[in-house]
Amino acid sequence: MSERGGRGGSSRGGPRGGGGGRGNHSNARGGSRGGGGGGAGGRGGGASGGGQQQERKKEVILDLAKFVDKKIRVKFQGGREVQGVLKGYDQLMNLVMDEVTEYLPSDGSGSEQKTRQLGLAVLRGTAVTIINPADGFEQIANPFVSAE
Repeated sequence: MSERGGRGGSSRGGPRGGGGGRGNHSNARGGSRGGGGGGAGGRGGGASGGGQQQERKKEVILDLAKFVDKKIRVKFQGGREVQGVLKGYDQLMNLVMDEVTEYLPSDGSGSEQKTRQLGLAVLRGTAVTIINPADGFEQIANPFVSAE
């Protein structure tokens, strides 16, 4: 350890030990480290009072509970799409789907879109871009492609 005192070796005391490299002296305002703000060695957000800090809960962006056991269509980065029955999900938007049909992106030559049956599948949430119900889904022609 250094001569400034590491954990527990400081003359400033307290359960956290040393002063983070500020030496063994009282603070600039005079007096010792008593209850004036911050608490943990002058670091932190300045919270006073132990129980007043509020933990922020992450809000659910999309409530998938209403889609469980219903047919949905999921679009991924890269253009792949799947359609099937949602069986489960987690906070990271990982999805478990059954009766899954994958739709591979067409190459633009006007040929039919290729499909394949996957059955039960686990879909990684980081790749998901769009989730929508399958009923009422209708694909339209791209209005931004110039008709030559």
